[in-house]
Amino acid sequence: MTVKYRQPEAGAVTVPFPRPAATRSLVCLSFCGGGTASFRAWQPALPDDVELVLIGYPGRESRFSSPFARDWEELAVDVAEAVTSVAGLRPYILCGHSMGGWMAFDVASRMERDGAGPRSLVVSGAPTPQLWVEERSRQPDPGSPAPVLLDWMRAVGQVSEEALADPDLQAIALEVLRADLRVLKSYRYRGEVVDAPIRVLYGVEDDEIDEVGVRGWSKLTTGDTHIEELPGGHFYTPPLWARLPQHLGLAPAECP
Repeated sequence: MTVKYRQPEAGAVTVPFPRPAATRSLVCLSFCGGGTASFRAWQPALPDDVELVLIGYPGRESRFSSPFARDWEELAVDVAEAVTSVAGLRPYILCGHSMGGWMAFDVASRMERDGAGPRSLVVSGAPTPQLWVEERSRQPDPGSPAPVLLDWMRAVGQVSEEALADPDLQAIALEVLRADLRVLKSYRYRGEVVDAPIRVLYGVEDDEIDEVGVRGWSKLTTGDTHIEELPGGHFYTPPLWARLPQHLGLAPAECP
């Protein structure tokens, strides 16, 4: 049955480098405590026929004045509304990093039920959602003291020391992280399987994930699964992150 979503809120969809002649879109979903900024570095590494589309979660960046999502379902509906608004424009690849990988999988399932699923699904730095109970136990509690959360952000490498040294930016980073951790704690894997092929990426030095943690993705699609181990930790290495699109299966032969 077709799901009727509202028009997305202003700022939910950003196209930082428009390519009107593009034949495909790469739609990106962010990690826990993150925004859209880190994906902008991917633009130079994208094929000329791919347009970069960034989905902004409420409560940050251009949606700073919007309330944070209260739980996983509220955020998933918000993201699905945003993806629906671009899904009809051209074929798209849905990509998420870390928490964004689970969100991309959830939203891909919703979009397929609506007849507008992605051409393929990319999950980066995300263990299979069948491990949702174990994975949630690895995350800090949203109510943890600030030093605990700051140490966690440093350990996974998602915020620069320069940003954390600024009291205002540090306060924003903590607020966003606490909000996303609350959302993540409410996630439940409910047995979904998608038809889109899944490409899985993870860092060999990532303490949050390993080969065992990604193997189960092959059971969550009726299509093909490609698993690739890359150098570095949760965000790989800075040079590799900047050229990560080279590992997303975006070659024209793979996405006709």
